[in-house]
Amino acid sequence: MAALRSRWFTGLLAALRTLPTRRLLQAATLQQDVLLFEHERGRFFTILGLFCAGQGVFWASLAVATVSRPLVSVQPQDEEVPSHGRDLRSALWRYGLAVGCGTIGALVLGAGLLFSLRSVRSVVLRAGGQQVTLTTHAPFGLWANFTVPLNQVSCMAHRDEVPAMLPLKVKGRRFYFLLDKAGRFPNTKLFDNTVGAYRSL
Repeated sequence: MAALRSRWFTGLLAALRTLPTRRLLQAATLQQDVLLFEHERGRFFTILGLFCAGQGVFWASLAVATVSRPLVSVQPQDEEVPSHGRDLRSALWRYGLAVGCGTIGALVLGAGLLFSLRSVRSVVLRAGGQQVTLTTHAPFGLWANFTVPLNQVSCMAHRDEVPAMLPLKVKGRRFYFLLDKAGRFPNTKLFDNTVGAYRSL
């Protein structure tokens, strides 16, 4: 019994000794920044930005033209009763059409902007492995980046489970960030163990 206890205690000490060594080895492998994902689509997002801006201008000008057009009411000569009800309906129809056109333009512009800002261009794991930098596309081929702690990033599905887009949740941000699977994953194992892991946020 004493020999069994002594063997168990020795095994426990050996296991505890290897833990700092493993951590040091992991830290040693991340002495510099590591690129985990990259997908360059600047031309596509430039065209998307121009399209959305054109749609916004078109629908806004249509709304302005609908409201600013003078109201022409044609009244027959033999009609003596004024047609105030008809004028009111016509004005309501015009303002409703203007609001509808403005709403469509704002939705198209907002959807294009949101899709651009949520499409990930690159993911970089910072030295030390505690922080990750996400670079997203922006309208007209521009880009924006931000750095967050790794424990605030959660991948909602495994790479093999989704056909096209990999959803990434960042704590404190409302919508998912999207990683296109057509992009390049230079270090798949490190990606799966860090950014690609599911965390309860």
